[in-house]
Amino acid sequence: MKLPYRLLLLIGLFGGALISRAAEKPNVIYILADDLGLGDLSCYGQEKYATPNIDRIAQQGMKFTAHYSGNTVCSPSRAVLMTGQNSGRIYIRGNLPVEANAALDPAMTVLPEIFKAAGYTTGGFGKWGLGYTNARDAQSPGRHGFDEFVGWKSQTIAHTYYPSTYVDNGEEVPLAEGTYVHDLIMNRAQEFIARNAAAKQPFFCYIPTAVPHAAMHAPKALHEKWRKVFPQFDDVIGRYKAGPEECPDVQNPIAGFAAMIENLDNQVGQILELLQELGIDDHTLIIFASDNGAHLEGGHDPKFWNSTGGLRGHKRDMHEGGIRTPMLARWPGVIAAGTQSDLISSFQDIVPTMAELVGQPTPPQVDGISMAATLRGDLAAQRHHDFLYWEYTTGADQKIFSQAVRQGPWKAYLKKGQPMELYRLDQDPFEEQDIAAQESVRVKKMHQLIAQSHAPL
Repeated sequence: MKLPYRLLLLIGLFGGALISRAAEKPNVIYILADDLGLGDLSCYGQEKYATPNIDRIAQQGMKFTAHYSGNTVCSPSRAVLMTGQNSGRIYIRGNLPVEANAALDPAMTVLPEIFKAAGYTTGGFGKWGLGYTNARDAQSPGRHGFDEFVGWKSQTIAHTYYPSTYVDNGEEVPLAEGTYVHDLIMNRAQEFIARNAAAKQPFFCYIPTAVPHAAMHAPKALHEKWRKVFPQFDDVIGRYKAGPEECPDVQNPIAGFAAMIENLDNQVGQILELLQELGIDDHTLIIFASDNGAHLEGGHDPKFWNSTGGLRGHKRDMHEGGIRTPMLARWPGVIAAGTQSDLISSFQDIVPTMAELVGQPTPPQVDGISMAATLRGDLAAQRHHDFLYWEYTTGADQKIFSQAVRQGPWKAYLKKGQPMELYRLDQDPFEEQDIAAQESVRVKKMHQLIAQSHAPL
């Protein structure tokens, strides 16, 4: 029988071995960018700007080269992250027009609740994407294991960085006009980290930032800096009008995108410095990832930036550019610095990984596998997926639009009303040569995997 984490700490006061065991459980900071493509970080090949602070996570830790998001759009990808279910079993497989319908099942044990069971304090800061965040709403993060949540009221309001309100621990709070809410939210995340470190309280800090989603809004000074770098785009106006709140137009959205990324990179640097100042650097696992591939909205130009790193497709597409995303992990003393992993992994693997790291059972709904062995460098002990499956739907009735399977080097893509496409990613990473016609046996196998992976909604 496993003892509760708090009881282990108490007993550990009288037994050095138990103190050592408790000390193995790290603080965890999970930063989730929104619509950030694989090529949008300089550690993955971006050349038109640099992301030195985010790159430090890779340089001082591990870079994953075959990590996949939970889906090709926001809400279902986040649902996979929270539940550990795969894209064919999760309750939501596309962004829904009624946000409340994106709510998590309260009967499930989800990611923050695993940390709560292990004695951690939990905080979320940013865009929830799984319903409204007010305390009165059952889909609120506070109903699913978060002690604190500061961020946007809803996914649609997160389309603008200048909303009229934000949510602070369940209460909707007015914002002064012109307030760049992203910076306010990131400051609160740093306060949460500092407060729990001072109290010697283990914590899980989830930072699902909206950057660089939708409108290309950035702090004015940084935006002006990048307008001088790319003045040729000053006659371009970026517009994004989805959602109930006014979303200001952006002059030179190319400059806006670079400024957004620099601002986020600076804030990641502040977090890394804060961990050192607080003396918890070697006891904190920090992960940086993205919820899906690069987007085409608000004046963003992923071709100009090579946001997909050459991968085919983008957000709302099941080709690699829509679902293969960055993942970086840093844990000094545990994750070897400057390492790289080609482990084929996905968002569904985060729940079992965290459950293992904090000594909790994996919830029964989970389809993923723990990556803890890879993080610790024990590659012989790492389990592997036989295959990964994704399913993307559209509309309130969630009709299937596209599906994809990856099994080893093989990748199948199936779009509604069209024949299956088949690629060998080890030979054709950019999915340029459809070899379905030459591989009828493999195509049949991939159809079988899709059939067995899809569970009716």
